[in-house]
Amino acid sequence: MSELLPPPPPDLLDGAALFLDFDGTLVELAETPDAISVPDHLHSLLDRLGRALSGSLAIISGRAISDLERHLGPLPIAVSGSHGLELRTAEGQMGPVPAPATLAVARDEIRQFAADAPGVIVEDKPASVALHYRGAPDREADAVALAGGLAARTGLTVQAGKMVVELRPAGADKGDALRRLMAEPAFANKRPVFVGDDLTDEHAFVAAKEMGGAGILVGPSRETAAAWRLDDVAAVAAWLMAVTGGVRG
Repeated sequence: MSELLPPPPPDLLDGAALFLDFDGTLVELAETPDAISVPDHLHSLLDRLGRALSGSLAIISGRAISDLERHLGPLPIAVSGSHGLELRTAEGQMGPVPAPATLAVARDEIRQFAADAPGVIVEDKPASVALHYRGAPDREADAVALAGGLAARTGLTVQAGKMVVELRPAGADKGDALRRLMAEPAFANKRPVFVGDDLTDEHAFVAAKEMGGAGILVGPSRETAAAWRLDDVAAVAAWLMAVTGGVRG
């Protein structure tokens, strides 16, 4: 599904569980992960959504949970970080974060590469390491080649995103996080709706569809498993604010 996806209807969240990506969905993308600006309305919006949905609200992000909370403060909702490798329920129960020994090798070589590549940023996470080249787009081919070579030698998996490559253990993605959260009591018997912008969100779009729900793509049209589309971060906020008052959990 790709061309001319319609906007999501106002009643899409009735009886739904809502899963939100962070970067490019709730906040605008920035040159570096630390350079984002969190909108003033976001905290109150998440609070209203959580109450309207009777707690069936979660953030599923590529960022580590600790990094999300550094920008948002303590999150009283379910949250998954590191593309599904971290998961914490609203009650504070944490899922395991596997960190294979080969990850240390990848971290060292990626840091060495970044040290000689101005504009390239290394983002360390509990069970993965990401290389951002938004500030040095001319190094994309080198970054992708480095990640591919490291994956072949270490057994890690390459996760590609918007101007970023990440090395991580195999076996978890945003779709897996959505499925695990849907087994929690707050989400049970709900229809999952996932909102995201990146290629890494496609796993969650597929999972939502398989479980009777749908995905909402944020940004320009492209090949996607999503059923609906919103233009940008501002459109996501406007839609969520518009539907919050009318949600029937």
